[in-house]
Amino acid sequence: MAKKSIDKLMVFALGGVGEIGKNMYVVQYANDIVVVDAGLKFPEEDMLGVDIVIPDISYLIENRDKVRGILLTHGHEDHIGGLSYVLRQLNVPVYGTKLTLGLVEGKLKEAGLLGETKRILINSESEVQLGVIKATFFRTNHSIPDSVGMAFETPEGVVVHTGDFKFDQTPVNDQYADIHRMAELGKKGVLLLLSDSTNAERPGYTGSEKIVGAELVEVFRKAKQRVVVATFASNVHRIQQVIDAAEITRRKVTVVGRSMVNVVGIASELGYLRVPDGILIEPEEINKMAADRVVILSTGSQGEPMSALTRMARNTHRKVDILPGDTVVISATPIPGNEKYVGRIVDELFKLGANVIYGPGSVSGVHVSGHGSQEELKLMLNLMRPRFFMPIHGEYRMLRQHGKLAESVGIEPQDIFITDNGDIVEIQNGVARKGGKVQAGNILIDGLGIGDVGNIVLRDRKLLSQDGILIVVVTLGKQERSILSGPDIISRGFVYVRESEGLLDESSRIVTSTLNRLMSENVNEWASLKTHVKEALGRYLYEQTRRRPMILPIIMEV
Repeated sequence: MAKKSIDKLMVFALGGVGEIGKNMYVVQYANDIVVVDAGLKFPEEDMLGVDIVIPDISYLIENRDKVRGILLTHGHEDHIGGLSYVLRQLNVPVYGTKLTLGLVEGKLKEAGLLGETKRILINSESEVQLGVIKATFFRTNHSIPDSVGMAFETPEGVVVHTGDFKFDQTPVNDQYADIHRMAELGKKGVLLLLSDSTNAERPGYTGSEKIVGAELVEVFRKAKQRVVVATFASNVHRIQQVIDAAEITRRKVTVVGRSMVNVVGIASELGYLRVPDGILIEPEEINKMAADRVVILSTGSQGEPMSALTRMARNTHRKVDILPGDTVVISATPIPGNEKYVGRIVDELFKLGANVIYGPGSVSGVHVSGHGSQEELKLMLNLMRPRFFMPIHGEYRMLRQHGKLAESVGIEPQDIFITDNGDIVEIQNGVARKGGKVQAGNILIDGLGIGDVGNIVLRDRKLLSQDGILIVVVTLGKQERSILSGPDIISRGFVYVRESEGLLDESSRIVTSTLNRLMSENVNEWASLKTHVKEALGRYLYEQTRRRPMILPIIMEV
């Protein structure tokens, strides 16, 4: 009788389940851990001052001796943007396709990690042995070249991670999805499928990228003046379409926005962008050319405050101004939560007299998604025919909808696992169940600080942004046990001092009487003095203003 395995397969997300972005997935069997992607997401509204958000990798750090490598599905920021932060704490090999590694190398160089990071080139034919886990790859369609899905052969069975995908029958770069390989995996048997859920709520099929190319040509032909196209810097296929449309309509292209300049440079150098000789010009040259011969390729499709398009819309860009009659094309769909930022930029562009083309692809024709819609998600499920299914990449409602799609193609409800970040799906001897939970969450990056901004700091920032701060400075005599100077009250973001003298005078009196009472009662601990001052002053200010500013007592003793 065959001995049953006592080891088990564990699969879980540290980021990217139940949210948009920050993708990171873990496949572990016994003492071997493989990590898929290391992405970032942009901060939510309540994350004041935070620049980016990356996954909490505490589990990987605790098990660093077991981590065999980080495998990258493609080069979008939500899949590679957190890599340099992760590698500072976890120096492991990084596997990726040619373009993906090209984009990663730029980030590692900036972070000073290029020399010490082992980078291993893979393609759709590669096989990589990572302990007892063997990884193989298959081509997928997405909005960036060189995207791949991954199959992990483990002693328990095969785990497939699709990466971001759609089925584009007429891809811009002729990189067709390897449907035969997917079907072959399904025929051999897939134990667990992890599949992209981003468009699980969208019926039908996602349109081909070539639709956008034809529409851009029409926009460029009709435009009487300059055309500005804003899109994701890493959407290399869209950038190619802009260059092709410019060539057809005899326009020159200038590239603005640091990330866009970087991607165009890297993709061109590696052969993933076809850039005709002489078509690219410097931003300084556009004012010397006829307006109907210029295309400006820009970042800022999400309304990011510091992006090139936002600065143009606010007349603060150093090299490019929006002129009345210019055509601005926003060739992207807002990420959930960014709609109002994009709307604000559209308004500002209209105020400048621009003709703005924006909105979903079905409305404007200038954007199609890089993610498969419902029929394509069902096709992937039917190709793979998994025993168990775990929807990934998307907010909770998208995961739920993807689960329903899986049921519609014959997967039993009990074999579908809708998880949160950190939830472990355990498979042992062919039986899958939800196991325990590992630590997972957000690490906030603010400037050079990694993780030093937490919930308490964010709470303080929120309080400061709502009701401001009141600083109380008092000097006490050590011998006399009396107030030698002050209280001096400094207000920032709470009330306008010149119009609130009475309020601040009474605040000063309350601080004085509170301290005198405490000193007469021989209370001399700093913490106690500060607490009583904050409580007394806080009560008075709330009664008078219905606001709760942060009160910061500074008590000095001489």
